[in-house]
Amino acid sequence: MTAPSPAGTPEPMIRFRGVTKTYSGSAAPAVENLTLDVPRGSITVFVGPSGCGKTTSLRMINRMVEPSSGTITVDGQDVTAVPAATLRRSMGYVMQSSGLLPHRTVLDNIGTVPRLNGASRAAARQRAAELLATVGLDADLGRRYPAQLSGGQQQRVGVARALAADPPVLLMDEPFSAVDPVVRAELQDELLRLQRELAKTIVFVTHDIDEATLLGDRVAVFAEGGRLAQYAPPEELLRAPRDEFVAAFVGRDRGFRHLSFQDGGAVRLHGVQILDPAQLADPRVPVRDGWALAVDADRRPLGWVPAAARGQVTAPEQLVPGGSIYPVGESLRRALDSALSSPSGLGVAVDRAGAVVGCIRPAEVLELIERARMRRGRARHGTAV
Repeated sequence: MTAPSPAGTPEPMIRFRGVTKTYSGSAAPAVENLTLDVPRGSITVFVGPSGCGKTTSLRMINRMVEPSSGTITVDGQDVTAVPAATLRRSMGYVMQSSGLLPHRTVLDNIGTVPRLNGASRAAARQRAAELLATVGLDADLGRRYPAQLSGGQQQRVGVARALAADPPVLLMDEPFSAVDPVVRAELQDELLRLQRELAKTIVFVTHDIDEATLLGDRVAVFAEGGRLAQYAPPEELLRAPRDEFVAAFVGRDRGFRHLSFQDGGAVRLHGVQILDPAQLADPRVPVRDGWALAVDADRRPLGWVPAAARGQVTAPEQLVPGGSIYPVGESLRRALDSALSSPSGLGVAVDRAGAVVGCIRPAEVLELIERARMRRGRARHGTAV
């Protein structure tokens, strides 16, 4: 169960060495002989089925759970040499239910750790106000109480609170699992944006392999009995599962997930008939080539208009839903998904502002996927690429 950092890499921020946790009354360990290095400034994801020891491993980092044997160091210091309360205040912690104090405002919730570390109330609130913008929340929300926020807003506040003392380490225990899929995707994108700006060392626990491969720079797959089954970058995990357990956990569609790591920059864009709001409302404007794409005033996609139903489709609520969207430059997986999920057979490509810039064809995406597969095969066998 050994997975140290490769030779030549920077000194890891967190190190597990032979760590085992056995709870009283239990014959089997919750975590067994874990040796693992967490790189500095990266997102490391612990993933696995229920009861595999991933959350226990996370909580041993800040001594919410004490290991039975072995050592854990953070930035070179054994965690047992630091008082538990001091250790926990030096790290950010985000949990599934956000854990906000219901009787405190958003600003005061975020300022909890700075206050515990000796900051004045005014300074803590100033820091909290700055962090609202950092996590994408309006300043007006600072005066509200947790019960007045949506689930997604509460989780953003939880992240802001974890960042309030500017900790080098951020521990996240299934933080997005209690929100709906749309909000979850938004929070995942927000976390990746924050990491690009802040470069924290993040340990993230999830049971969702898609979330793990999306977020993780490295992914640790835990098996039942607290065994570390594989620790690798997500692309390697999907391409070469170490054993049958990892292959089964990653899933039979791991080849499709692997497309997340294939650059989509070469995807060709094609023109498509666009109907702006005025054109959509006028049934005399014909649809050419079978389908037209309706957009709003900012050219953001609204849905499709089939030629056969043009006279009956004149308002946004009558449009055929358009499937997923392809942000230009994203992975081949995003490109293929947008094309295959579209009722027109054309994936909608958008720029950073969400405005339509063209459409993509599934056959051309599949051709790029095949070219990438052949390049990998030639490289693997040492032939010319």
